[in-house]
Amino acid sequence: MGEPTRTLVLGGARSGKSAHAESCAVTEPVRYLATGRRDHTDDDWQRRIDLHRASRPQHWSTVETVTALASSISEPWDGTTLVDDLGTWLTGMLDDARAWERPRGTITPAVDDLVGAVADCTSTLVLVSPEVGLSVVPESHSGRLFRDELGLLNSRLAAVCDRVLLVVAGLAMTLKEPPADFITAKGEV
Repeated sequence: MGEPTRTLVLGGARSGKSAHAESCAVTEPVRYLATGRRDHTDDDWQRRIDLHRASRPQHWSTVETVTALASSISEPWDGTTLVDDLGTWLTGMLDDARAWERPRGTITPAVDDLVGAVADCTSTLVLVSPEVGLSVVPESHSGRLFRDELGLLNSRLAAVCDRVLLVVAGLAMTLKEPPADFITAKGEV
């Protein structure tokens, strides 16, 4: 089987999930799919995007995308594709569909496309996503919608990824690893 080709890196805010995901991008060239939309009215957000971009190796290519994420993942790539992050992708998709006050499942077709693209991806793929299942129930409808939709997306992606990691305080814990299919010299698995 070799190295896993699809890795999902989960973690809370400021857990170190992005840095860990970047350390998983070892097959060059690296294509970085950034899902955070620029908002020129939000100076803090602009600074965050600029600092995040400046912290990556200069030889990595960066593609800023939201609506074309599934098709970008589907494009053949002879290296690593790193997606950071699925929470901002989901936010953008909910914004575009004006789904914040609509029923859950409004963006299911986009989620289906993304999960399908990940399942079919044959190049090295590293996905970063917030883990939202460890906190309190949000007070607002939109907060609950985001938590529910992201939790479902994370579950569906975990099912099709080869490896799933949870990062807490900068430490990665393995939640799912592909089965070992090699035999040692002693005949042990």
